Amino acid sequence: MKTAVIIPNYNGSRFLPPCMAALDRETTDQFSTIVVDNGSTDGSLRWLSHWAAEDRDRHILLQNPENLGFSSAVNRGIRFAIQKGFSYAILLNNDTEVFPDFVENLVRAMDQDRRGRLFALSSRMLQSSDPDTIDDAGDQYTLLGWQFQRGHGEPEGRFQRPAAVFSACAGAAIYRLSLLSETGLFDEAHFAYLEDIDLSFRARLYGFEIRYEPSARVLHVGSGTSGSRYNSFKVRLSARNSIYLLYKNMPPVLLLLNAVPLLLGFFIKLLFFWKKGFGREYLSGLREGLRTRRHLKKADFRRVPLRRLLSIELCLLLSVFEYLGQKLREKGGLSHAH
Repeated sequence: MKTAVIIPNYNGSRFLPPCMAALDRETTDQFSTIVVDNGSTDGSLRWLSHWAAEDRDRHILLQNPENLGFSSAVNRGIRFAIQKGFSYAILLNNDTEVFPDFVENLVRAMDQDRRGRLFALSSRMLQSSDPDTIDDAGDQYTLLGWQFQRGHGEPEGRFQRPAAVFSACAGAAIYRLSLLSETGLFDEAHFAYLEDIDLSFRARLYGFEIRYEPSARVLHVGSGTSGSRYNSFKVRLSARNSIYLLYKNMPPVLLLLNAVPLLLGFFIKLLFFWKKGFGREYLSGLREGLRTRRHLKKADFRRVPLRRLLSIELCLLLSVFEYLGQKLREKGGLSHAH
């Protein structure tokens, strides 16, 4: 088998049975499932121990003594997969239910890349509460320093074609393990949030491709581990990691060039979170990011030709207009969200 499905888990006992049952219905059995538990205290380990005993070849349980974060958990699974000789790793959140051809379609799309330059594929994520509505059709990143979920809240009938995207959403995506030796794994300093954008940014800097594969479908509850879309922990870490992301992946000349839109983006976010009651947490995260950024490892900008930097810059600019278009459709009532 060349594919490992890696699921990080922290107190997700209510999600595990439907998540695993969906994987059991896959049209292929040519994959192993690796669950990395982050010190759960809710009964997850009891359930997972029984699950692992059912098929010790294809059900693998790795345990961390405490919650080390998303990045650390998936990295442990990835290292295990590399050690065992797997070619691909599918990262999957525990609050998902995959469609029966999910694994098969992702693997087939990766196999079709004969050059081996396709780094990752992002799947077609649908909202579990309303499967007729898109949750994520690949992630984009803008000159404002914002990440957004492509297609979020729009009718399921949109985004039917494969497309290039800035980042794969690590909640349901496949990665080519051989290329991780060049990009490095997920940065564990992130703990959680924006680690997938960070890794994809680095992959794009090094000339690899990231695409959206609509045939690979999955239902997603959303915020299954954190418990809510906005909370103090999530806002603070996301703010901090937004600084980390820029510091590591944007060379000084681009930071200078993009200073005005980036500062504008941070200011708008501050106003948004202040209205939500999380302004102090957002500022705290930014300060922490600025204070601790220097211990992080930057991308090797010597490997990045000028034409590729300009291409990425154009992509970030165009994503601003894509984001605005998505928001206008939402305001105009064309979005399917409710």
